[in-house]
Amino acid sequence: MKKLSTQIAGLKLKNPVLLASGIASFGEEYFDLVNLNILGGFITKTITFLPKKGNPPPRFFETKSGIVNSIGLENPGLEKFISEKLVFIRKKFKIPVIVSVGGDTEDEYSRIVSRLDKEKGISGFELNLSCPNVGKKILPSQDKKVAYRIISSVRKATSLPLIAKLSPLVSDIVSIAESCKKAGADIISLINSFPAMIYPSAKFNNPFSGGLSGPCIKPIALRMVYEVSNSVKVPVIGCGGIYSCEDAIEFIKAGAKAVAVGSGFFRDPKLPEKIIKFLCSRKANLCLNQ
Repeated sequence: MKKLSTQIAGLKLKNPVLLASGIASFGEEYFDLVNLNILGGFITKTITFLPKKGNPPPRFFETKSGIVNSIGLENPGLEKFISEKLVFIRKKFKIPVIVSVGGDTEDEYSRIVSRLDKEKGISGFELNLSCPNVGKKILPSQDKKVAYRIISSVRKATSLPLIAKLSPLVSDIVSIAESCKKAGADIISLINSFPAMIYPSAKFNNPFSGGLSGPCIKPIALRMVYEVSNSVKVPVIGCGGIYSCEDAIEFIKAGAKAVAVGSGFFRDPKLPEKIIKFLCSRKANLCLNQ
């Protein structure tokens, strides 16, 4: 796997395949099922300063073209993450672990990162500026001034690599990404899920709202990866609808330096491993050179 090794803004990855935030929580439930240490890196579930119970169930519904979820950033909070989850991470992970950070207020991001910057076992931070399931009318990454303030503040709290995960629900993704870069973001992650609504079945009179992910959002994610990669001098992690090895290749063609597997992992927990093996193959080289 040496030929797949890459360095992205200080993150040394043995391959360019990561698991997206929230997909495998903090890893505990999956270590007996799959080898997470074959990944290039692992992005944790988003943590907030105080614990969050998240949204009431049901939280997931499958659609014909993906998944609508409404978790609501359920997490144990900063202190319990340090005392319990980070202990597990240090013990089990042999790859870079990136901690996803969320905030109810602008200063909460920097407060969390400042506290975690003193802890071992963390290789970088992903700032979740784009979760659609927390009841906010305006997400931080929908306003480039707000995103700039948050990232600028966090940048002062750490020298570790910073990833800004952005919402697709904007008219100009390039200007948002440019503002994040100027504020100190080292990497841009594109994209988070779309706000969406479904009627799960004829039995449900009330709609279910949440974030839409899966194959249906891949063309939009590809377009945004392409636009930012070609307009902003910043590495991009591509995410959104990666359900096959060929999907991952398309993101790399569009300019992504790494890819993050999201809901495709639920359908096939071996998908990241398959992508890694595929990237080593002659077929992958042919695809990339076409």
